Order: sequence, then C-alpha cells, then structure tokens
Amino acid sequence: MSMESKPHRRKAANAAWYSSRTMPKPPSFAGYTAIQTSRLYEQIVQQIEDSIMKGTLKPGDQLPAERELAQQFGVSRTAVREAVKALREKGLVEAFSGRGTFITDGTAQSIRQSLDRMIKIGQPDGSMQLAEVRAMLEPEIAALAATRIEDSQIDMLREAYAVMDRHRNDPEAFIEADLDFHLLLAEAADNAIILSLIDSIVGVLREQRMRIFNVEGGPARGQIHHKKILEAIERRDAAKAREAMRAHLQQVSQDSKVALKMGDTHLKANE
Repeated sequence: MSMESKPHRRKAANAAWYSSRTMPKPPSFAGYTAIQTSRLYEQIVQQIEDSIMKGTLKPGDQLPAERELAQQFGVSRTAVREAVKALREKGLVEAFSGRGTFITDGTAQSIRQSLDRMIKIGQPDGSMQLAEVRAMLEPEIAALAATRIEDSQIDMLREAYAVMDRHRNDPEAFIEADLDFHLLLAEAADNAIILSLIDSIVGVLREQRMRIFNVEGGPARGQIHHKKILEAIERRDAAKAREAMRAHLQQVSQDSKVALKMGDTHLKANE
C-alpha cells in the first residue's frame, strides 16, 4: 500500500490534469480597476475571487503573467506576488514551474507554510532573526545577480531606484519600489529556490520597512546604498555588488534598532 499522503496524491493528480490538457488563452482582465488603498494585495485577491465566483474565471484558466497583472491592476509586481501567494494559500490557484498560474477547482489546499507566519516582526527577536537571514542571503544574491542579470532587468532595477527617488516622502510608493528592487535582484540571480525564499518573507520585509521609514534620514541612507548596489550590478561586478549589499544591510539593521527604541519610547509615553 502506498504511504503517500492524500494531499500529496491530490496535488499530483491536479498537476497531471493540468499538464494533460490544452491550456486555454488567458481570459481578458479588462474589467478590473486600478488599486488605490494601502492593502494592495488584498484588493487584488478580492477582485480575482469575485471573478471566480461569477464564473468569469473557471478551473483550468491561466492567469496572465505577473508583469501584465501588475499593469492591469496599476500596482507593483510585489503586490501581485503577494496576491498570488494568498490565492494559493486559499486553494484557489496552483502555480506550475515554467507554465504559469492556474485557477483550481477550489478543493486543493496549499501545504506551504510562509515564513512570514513564523517570524513575529513586532518582537525584537523576530527583527534580529530577519536581519540574520537577510545578511546570509542577500549579499550572495546580489553577487549572483551581477553575473547573471539581463539588460531588461537592469532597466527595471533603474526604474525601481528612480521611483524610490521620486517618493522619498511617500512611504507606500517608496516601500513598494524598495521591495521590487530586492525581488528583481532575486529574480536576476536565476535560482528558483532563492526567489522562493525571498518571496516568502515579503510580508515581514514590508513591515520592517514600514518601521524604519520614519527613522530620520532612513530613506536617504537607503538610497545611497541602493545606488551603489545598482552601479555594481550595471558593471556586472559581483564582488562590489556583494560588498554594497552587505553595507546596505548593516544600515538597515542599525535603523531597525533605532525604530525599535522609538517604538518602546512611544509605548512608555502612552502607559
């Protein structure tokens, strides 16, 4: 008797079903509206769920590519990533490597446990653990990206940097572009496992950035480091990219400590 679990068999059956059929052309998403609230990904999830409930999207339908969805919803690719992750966790979509993301029949349940549920960013230990993980991963990601990045990805990095420059006084826009900048580096590293690891902590990365955005001079310091990272990537200099990312993460760690102290002071003032 097979010892394989029922969820595993069901997921395998779903994968076989999707791979065995001719994939339909992605449906038109022209009816969606641009997102304007701070909880961007939740709004995207709601609109896609509504389309499923109305029957506009049916099991087996393929969602448009990430970049196309971002353009149609008027949001960053980071917000689209989080929306797709939330839909996976609800069992409404399945992602298949190299083929795209498809609407399921609603019975599949994701077994993926996102790291942002394990790390409690509001606690000092959680913040420090996140800093340690980033220090281990991101300098090497930057080094890999420097040697593997495509010209089109460099253009997107430049655009993310420019958006941050234009929105130093707008936390929502700045943070979304900041997340895109780092996720673009993970994509450019051309390693699916690396991308999945970074993707899984986007939620806590956003929370961390929200906390340090109000630290005096935080965005300006971040941009100094982002520029150095970008310049090293443009020169395809792995060693300099690694060094620049390491210096950036040290700055982020220092600002995080200041933000924690600011939070403690605020709590004591309200006791």
